[in-house]
Amino acid sequence: MKFEGTEAYVATHDLTVAVNAAVTLERPLLVKGEPGTGKTELARQVAQALGMRLIEWHVKSTTRAAQGLYEYDAVSRLRDSQLGDARVHDVANYIRRGKLWEAFASEERVVLLIDEIDKADIEFPNDLLQELDRMEFHVYETGETVRARHRPVIIITSNNEKELPDAFLRRCFFHFIRFPEADTLRRIIAVHHPGIKEALLSTALTQFYEIRDMPGLKKKPSTSEVLDWLKLILAEDLSPEDLRRDGTDALPRLHGALLKNEQDVHLFERLAFMARRGR
Repeated sequence: MKFEGTEAYVATHDLTVAVNAAVTLERPLLVKGEPGTGKTELARQVAQALGMRLIEWHVKSTTRAAQGLYEYDAVSRLRDSQLGDARVHDVANYIRRGKLWEAFASEERVVLLIDEIDKADIEFPNDLLQELDRMEFHVYETGETVRARHRPVIIITSNNEKELPDAFLRRCFFHFIRFPEADTLRRIIAVHHPGIKEALLSTALTQFYEIRDMPGLKKKPSTSEVLDWLKLILAEDLSPEDLRRDGTDALPRLHGALLKNEQDVHLFERLAFMARRGR
């Protein structure tokens, strides 16, 4: 089976090549890109397109690699021993399976999403090297070795907040999702807002690209943010004329969907102030 995108997800040629190459090589696909470019959604759409179940492991700053394998609940076992519970004699009752174990134990091949791996400690990727390479791990408390019944399709996302170790990168197939070109962005918008009028879309996109290309902008608005902005524009029933700005009002309508920090808002306010003074 080949991934070619779905009705709900517009995938570029380079992205489909990357997904299919990773599946063929049986290596994790490491996907980087700006927040809001559809990295997490990619895993969901790949699972849907290939007819596989999706298992999602969302990484946080406190997440440890071992949690993806299993966790031993020693506290519960101690409590049960004090209460005389018969379960205490079988340590397996206190082993909690992680997302990697769940994927390895699946009766059918699955898609495993390891989302935002760069949020965790720098040693997190290194701690998964052997497990992702050999598709097995050892459970020390029970003495068993867990091996993958079917090698999962693994998609790993990163927002590039920190560098990943070279040894980890060597084991992955890498793809960077660039911000979509105008034609691709229009195709994406057509999926989410199929009824939008051309005049309104052209005016909105012209303004959006002006904002995105603004020098000094701390955070450029992403694909997901332009989709949210257009949703608000349609909900407010704004016209192309409503969106147009003059020099005294540099901030776009409903700018909270596009500008996500006070520095960028102040940048546009300063531009408007300078335009008024220049009159």
